[in-house]
Amino acid sequence: YVCSTWGNNHFKTFDGDIYQFPGICEYNFASDCRESYKEFSIHIQRGLNSNNHPEIQYILITIKDFTVYLRPKLAVVDGRIVKTPYYSSGLLIESNDIYTKVYAKLGLILIWNQEDALMVELDSKFNNHTCGLCGDYNGVPIYNEFINGDASYNSITYGNLQKISKPNTKCEDPDETQALPSCDEHRDECESLLTSSAFDDCRLRLNLEMYIQACMQDKCACSGNEDSFCLCSTISEYSRQCSHAGGRPSEWRTWDFC
Repeated sequence: YVCSTWGNNHFKTFDGDIYQFPGICEYNFASDCRESYKEFSIHIQRGLNSNNHPEIQYILITIKDFTVYLRPKLAVVDGRIVKTPYYSSGLLIESNDIYTKVYAKLGLILIWNQEDALMVELDSKFNNHTCGLCGDYNGVPIYNEFINGDASYNSITYGNLQKISKPNTKCEDPDETQALPSCDEHRDECESLLTSSAFDDCRLRLNLEMYIQACMQDKCACSGNEDSFCLCSTISEYSRQCSHAGGRPSEWRTWDFC
């Protein structure tokens, strides 16, 4: 069971909901939320890079008594910069030019591409015990994330609820009344990209429609600005998730595409 975030502020919860949340504060991405003792927590902060694209600026992880602070090409454990691979009781941090990976023996794997995309895999012993942008991991989409008792939340309200309040930090909450545009005119293009023969081994492993929708939202948001971030981030995520699910996507990037 995997929770991920990528590209233009897309999130996919452990239970499979995909939504968009453009917050730029620090948020609880996924934490153990049993009242008494939290085994882990993961916070993330996004911001805009020099090309004005959202990317993850840092990730803050607490695992039992360790705190791990990750920035691109930098890992800090309990306040000390460490060289990777870093190994300590029950914790392994690896990094190269492309990925930073954290393995925790309590049942957590975190993979960050040091830019926009983060994926967290959790042991099923945390079923029903998590909270944050990744949801409650109860196996049921929508419930307890976007519907709670009689109340229903949109994704912006839900995201804003996950903010970590920090004194002295000023960051605006995204506007909850903002409606997302309808992006139907991009459906055919997104569908053909995601059903290309390179992804034949992926179709039965993933919910294709969710990625088509995310791709359509990207195309809208980029309003004709066809840079590779707009075009490629959701396709890259589809490819990563396919590999993670045991599929073998073939080479889909070309010289003139992504």
